[in-house]
Amino acid sequence: MNSPPSDLGPAVTLSARDRIVAAAHRLFYGEGIRATGIDRVIAEARVTKVTFYRHFPSKNDLVLDFLERRHVAWMAWFTEALQRHRPRAAPPVAAIAPALREWFSSPDFRGCAFINAVNEVAAITPGVREIAARHKAEMVTVLSTLLSPGRHRRRDAEALGVAVDGAIVRAQVDGRSEAALSGLAILVRPFSAPPG
Repeated sequence: MNSPPSDLGPAVTLSARDRIVAAAHRLFYGEGIRATGIDRVIAEARVTKVTFYRHFPSKNDLVLDFLERRHVAWMAWFTEALQRHRPRAAPPVAAIAPALREWFSSPDFRGCAFINAVNEVAAITPGVREIAARHKAEMVTVLSTLLSPGRHRRRDAEALGVAVDGAIVRAQVDGRSEAALSGLAILVRPFSAPPG
């Protein structure tokens, strides 16, 4: 399945830093940032505390690294998935629901890492809200490429971004991805019409 990567490869072939990053990614996304202590990351990465702190002086540094890497990986996946699902005989926005369906059906889906991080730690971790805001702005930029050029293109892309985030949260909260995707399809429909 083509979905956002949940880790960065087999730990046995990775450097100590990459093992830390892979363990943090798996644990922060899968179990939550607040629920994951540094000792757990150290144990999962099979490194010493000295090695951990040499690469990441604090948990906050690791959280920001996790979010930056997640942003790059997710945006690459999302852009590619939208292209892969782009219909030949329908407007490009019709690619949004199938792309998200792919992600929602992955076994490790736990919602948006950026929404989760803002809810969990933005108040106590400087930089989290800024990374999340940049991620959402870049998502909206990608969504704007699915719309016809016009003076309302950015506004419409922002609305699509809200609809996508709503579908993500709905799929995460109640585990009913098809209900979330059906609702999203209704919200996307007005953007399928040619500009008038």
